[in-house]
Amino acid sequence: MSVSLFIDGAAGTTGLEIRERMAGRSDVTLIELDDARRKDSTARAEALNDSDFVILCLPDDAAREAVALIANDRTRVIDASTAHRTADGWTYGFPELEPFQTAAITDAKRVSNPGCYPTGFLALIRPLVRAGLVPVDWAVCVNAVSGYSGGGKAMIADFEGVNPPPAAHAYALGLVHKHVPEMQKHSRLAHPPIFMPSVANTYRGMIVEIGLPLHMFTRRPTLHVCEAVLREAYADSKVIRIASGADAVVQIEDDAGTDRLTLRVCGNADTGQARLIATLDNLGKGAAGAAVQNFNIMAGLDPVAGLTL
Repeated sequence: MSVSLFIDGAAGTTGLEIRERMAGRSDVTLIELDDARRKDSTARAEALNDSDFVILCLPDDAAREAVALIANDRTRVIDASTAHRTADGWTYGFPELEPFQTAAITDAKRVSNPGCYPTGFLALIRPLVRAGLVPVDWAVCVNAVSGYSGGGKAMIADFEGVNPPPAAHAYALGLVHKHVPEMQKHSRLAHPPIFMPSVANTYRGMIVEIGLPLHMFTRRPTLHVCEAVLREAYADSKVIRIASGADAVVQIEDDAGTDRLTLRVCGNADTGQARLIATLDNLGKGAAGAAVQNFNIMAGLDPVAGLTL
């Protein structure tokens, strides 16, 4: 049995990555538009309505427009844009986030793919908040570095042009970033996290870090306890793994080229300070890999089919 899939925005960075993961699969039939028709609204509307599943790899406004073009209650949608990540009526597409999340995605008609930065952040913080180890009203600080492919074709062109930007640069210095509402809502924190992103001169890969003063929390959890909570939360996951916090170095490319997510609990046990670290591919579990995983779950297929782990 094969289900039909239309990738709206298949020529973009994420769309191309999704197509690669679907290549050679007998359980998926891709509905494709040639270059002359892929921006034609009539042709797109026809493809959107003829498909069992649609993955939107579009800017936010175009994603909203695409959803409005669907005139039936059969086509199921995965939106890889930011447009619906905090919207009512949409299921958040992070299967590992909560014990019930996979079941919710299985039954959903509309699923929003998580952002790349929020994926690393939420994987680290949500189990600790849920367990009561991190207070919900704590002012959490997040530092993150991404490969430049996360900025799409324009940023890729800048970094690969004749005058590329510096080796790394910080941005969103005014502490306004489109991912922050998503990070706060799905972590269930009372306050927006202080988010400090940077872009590095490497094509793909990502490091997301959270520093925590465990000694200041009411329950004073140890590094060992924090790691145990993460291990329990993701014990059944084939995508998320917990690595030793004793690694001497963590590299931005550690999970590049894969669809997995690696978490580490590092820090100083004597001072009660923790350094939580997530590594992932911003185009893998941070984008295309997550979309394919959500598609598999919604379609009742092997959740990791097509993924590189």
